[in-house]
Amino acid sequence: MSNVLTTDHPAWQAYEDGTRARAVRTASGIWTVCHDRYGLHMVCVDGTEDVKPEFLATDPAHLPLAAPAALRQGLAELGVIQRLANPWLWDAITTAILRQVVRADQARKLYRAWCSTYGTTVEGPQGELAVAPMPDAVLDLPDEQFAAVGAKFHRTALLVAAEEYRRHQRDWEHMNASTLAVALTRIPRIGPWTAAAAAADFTGDFSVYPHDDLAVRTWAAKIDPAYRWPSKKDTAFGPLWTGWAGPDRTALHTLTLATLTWGAHAR
Repeated sequence: MSNVLTTDHPAWQAYEDGTRARAVRTASGIWTVCHDRYGLHMVCVDGTEDVKPEFLATDPAHLPLAAPAALRQGLAELGVIQRLANPWLWDAITTAILRQVVRADQARKLYRAWCSTYGTTVEGPQGELAVAPMPDAVLDLPDEQFAAVGAKFHRTALLVAAEEYRRHQRDWEHMNASTLAVALTRIPRIGPWTAAAAAADFTGDFSVYPHDDLAVRTWAAKIDPAYRWPSKKDTAFGPLWTGWAGPDRTALHTLTLATLTWGAHAR
């Protein structure tokens, strides 16, 4: 295939005809974004078109040569990767928080329930799509409404993050991925994994993604099952992964994002 869409974010909905769609909030409005057999389509459904969603391309030619040949070959077969850099930092933070503790499939259901129940719903190309509730709306929710959608555990982190986002939004939005990942760890209940995942989602730079994440480990092992990967409890995976790229952040970004993209399509 010549190119592929990354659908790692839980907002992406899949339809029987192969279409993928999600709603996103930019600084100027809400957009529906759709990918079908005719390509990418974006429509502003609320607000203005001043700030458009942006897709970033990642070329497998930048995969690190030190990585196992079978892994590189499997990832190169994806072709050029197109990923929507999340245009709303608050959504990236929300998504990362809702991924804490729970499995990926549970996090996907939780995120969608959170958005459809308390966020803003719009009409997409094949049905309703929703974006996350605004920080002020989250702060106004009574305790029981977190529990109602399964987010009781995440309540404290979401509330504190909403307060901190209102204070630091402008500064955070102008940081590069590495600086943002560090800044977000200053939020109580936001650890390095959550901060790095949010920073990668917002900036589109997956060189800062938590590389020993279970998803990265799982899909890498499926792409190249013959390689002797470290066990799940072995801390060697992260250094091994980053070591293949060395100081080349583009190579590390490409290796990590391509692996997550491969996994999203395999699932």
